[in-house]
Amino acid sequence: MNWLLVALGAAVGAPLRYLTDRAVQARHGSAFPWGTFVVNVAGSFALGLLTGVASGRAQLLLGTGLCGALTTYSTFSYETLRLYEGGAKGHAVLNAAGSLAAGLGAVWLGTAVAGLP
Repeated sequence: MNWLLVALGAAVGAPLRYLTDRAVQARHGSAFPWGTFVVNVAGSFALGLLTGVASGRAQLLLGTGLCGALTTYSTFSYETLRLYEGGAKGHAVLNAAGSLAAGLGAVWLGTAVAGLP
């Protein structure tokens, strides 16, 4: 039954990722993948927060399912490679370093807000 909770969370997280990505990209209209950056940072914060306040089934539904489908390492990797191959090497490095720093900062902030040590 745990797999169903993960699937239900993912059924919300995946469309949320897609819609958020498209909305953010449409506003910025740049080659930099702001949409993916935003969903990954937001998902990292949410997972950090959930780690402190949810457990058991809620963690499966929201942490593994929702946050797992909301964030996307594969798209981040692909977009970074496309930037690099397209000659935007600076943007590729900025995306990689910025995503790592912002993601780690967001998950740390989420755990801090949740009151974890």
